[in-house]
Amino acid sequence: MFLYDHDAIQAINSNFITIGDFEIKKYAMCIMFGALLAFIFGLRWAKRLGIKEDVIYTGFAWGLIVGVLGARTFYCVFDDFNKVITKPWTIITEFRNGGLAISGAIISVAIYAVIYCRIVHINPIYIGELVAPGFLIGQICGRWGNFFNQEAHGGLVPGATLDAQREWLWFLPKFIKDNMYISNLSSAAPVVGYYQPTFLYESVLNLIGLLLILALRKWWKKYRLGDALFIYLMWYGCVRFNIEIMRTDAQTIGNSSIKVVQVLCIFAMLIGLVFFILRHKFHWFDQPWINADPEKVNNSFGKAKVVNEKNDSNANDSKESMDANDSNKVIADNVDNASKEANGSSEPGKE
Repeated sequence: MFLYDHDAIQAINSNFITIGDFEIKKYAMCIMFGALLAFIFGLRWAKRLGIKEDVIYTGFAWGLIVGVLGARTFYCVFDDFNKVITKPWTIITEFRNGGLAISGAIISVAIYAVIYCRIVHINPIYIGELVAPGFLIGQICGRWGNFFNQEAHGGLVPGATLDAQREWLWFLPKFIKDNMYISNLSSAAPVVGYYQPTFLYESVLNLIGLLLILALRKWWKKYRLGDALFIYLMWYGCVRFNIEIMRTDAQTIGNSSIKVVQVLCIFAMLIGLVFFILRHKFHWFDQPWINADPEKVNNSFGKAKVVNEKNDSNANDSKESMDANDSNKVIADNVDNASKEANGSSEPGKE
C-alpha cells in the first residue's frame, strides 16, 4: 500500500487553447514566449552596438522561420531518414505531429546569420554576440514546453517504490513532481513511475550560462565583443552532452548507440574553445567590448559612420581654418595697401 495516492495524479493539460478541433499547445507558447524575450533582449543590446533596428527586425523574422524549419528538418532526418527521402513534404504537412530539435535550429540559424550578415554588411561576430544569449533565453523557456508534454525527460529516478521515487524528488515543487509521474507508457517511458526532470536541469543550467555571459560582459575587463558566441558553444555543448546521458529519447546515428547530439556537442565545445583561445591569446577576430556609447563601437556601420563624421568634422575645421587664413590675408593686404597710399601722399615724386 502506498502512502501517496499516485493514481489520483492528473497530468497537466498540454493544450493552451482549444477551439473545436483546433489546438494551440503550451509547448508552442513556451517557444514563442522564449523567442519574444530573446528578441527584446537582442534589440536592447543591438542599440548599444550601433546596429540599426530594421536590420534586427528583418533578421529576427526570417531567422525565426529558418530556425523552426531547421529544427523540424533535423528531427525528421534522424527520426525517419527514409521517409524524408521518399516523402519530404511530410516535414511540413506533419508538423503538428511534433518533433523539433534545437541542434537543427542552431545549425540552420548559424548558416542563415552568416548569409544575412553579408547582405546587410555586418560582421557576423556582432550578430553572434546578440544571438548566443538569445538562444539561451529561448532554451530556458522552451524546455518548459517539454515539461507540459511530458517529454525530453530522463530515466526513472532512484527508488524501489513509487513513494521512494517521489521522496527522491523532494526538492521540486508539487506540480513538477506530479507531472514527472508518467503513466502513459512509451518507448521513452516503458514503466509507470517518476522520471528525471532533465528539462528542468537544462533550463536552470542555461539560466546560469546566461547570467555568466552577462556577468563577464559587465565585470571582466578582457571580455571581447563576440565572446558570448564562443562561451555559448562551450557552455551549452557541455550541458547538453551530459543531459543526453540521462535522456531516454535521444536520437542515434543509424542503428548505433552513438547519440547525434553528443557528437555535435563535442564539435561545438571544440569550436568554441579554439576560437576563444585564438581571440584572447593571439587576438584573432579581436574587438574590445564597449559597454557604453554606441557611436564608439567599431562595427561596419558604426565605424564608417564615426570615421566619416570625424573626417567631415576635420574637413570642416580645415576649411574654416583656411577661410579664416584667407580672410586674415585679405585684411593684411588691405592694411598694407592703405599704409603704402598714406606713405605715397607724404613723399612727392613717388607714385
